[in-house]
Amino acid sequence: MAASRVIILGVAVVAAAGAGYVAKNMLVPPAPKVVVEQGPRQPAIELTDVLVLKNDVGMGEPLGNALTWQAWPSGGVYPTFVTRAANPEALDKYRNSVARVALYSGEPLRTSKLVGEGQTFMSSVLPAGKRAVATQIAADTSAGGFILPNDTVDVIMTRRSDSATATSGYVTATILKNIRVLAIDQTIQEDEQGKKTKVGETATLELTPQQAEIITVAQQMADRLSLSLRSVADAQEKIDDEADYLVSGNGKRGTVRLIKSGEISEVGARK
Repeated sequence: MAASRVIILGVAVVAAAGAGYVAKNMLVPPAPKVVVEQGPRQPAIELTDVLVLKNDVGMGEPLGNALTWQAWPSGGVYPTFVTRAANPEALDKYRNSVARVALYSGEPLRTSKLVGEGQTFMSSVLPAGKRAVATQIAADTSAGGFILPNDTVDVIMTRRSDSATATSGYVTATILKNIRVLAIDQTIQEDEQGKKTKVGETATLELTPQQAEIITVAQQMADRLSLSLRSVADAQEKIDDEADYLVSGNGKRGTVRLIKSGEISEVGARK
């Protein structure tokens, strides 16, 4: 075969292939352009800014910088919560408030847990009908310093015996039982090894008016008053027997019964 024919045949084949490719592309329509408009993103659930604690606050401590706004599911917002929508100035408003009870990191702030305006801390935590009475203590009379606010204790009175026939030089009696500790002061001192320890010197107890009278008389009579720490399991125990004899004689209020050298006498405690 002549070379010219081979060349013509090759050109024809290439031309046919090119024509087929062009025809194929002309039959397939171009893919349409899809334009997606980006709209504003909405959260999956509705949120509300709620005032929460970002760190723990102890009872009686100011809130300070422990508050922050946090997005909270609107369905879980209770009327007792402080919200930015209802109280936008709350962050500054409650900064100097004092915690009525212990507050913990992450919990929403409730105004019922704060000391009311114009009230002192102690009067706000004291239940109706109760009295707050302070008594001096030491580490050796307060369960080694392990008694803290909201613990329950027994009050033990120790005094010298006036009876010549007594076999022991001291008389001890539990005068109050299951008493709640409202507050206990804490001072820091160093022991012999240089370790810092906390020692309370004064405990404030939650008492009824009758119990307040009992411990007031006991403070005058006793050589020492000691606090005995009770178990949490015993905190609900109902107490019927107390040292009412210190402020009443034969069931009469307003007198103090004195026991000296085995003889009992009564004197007026108040007019």
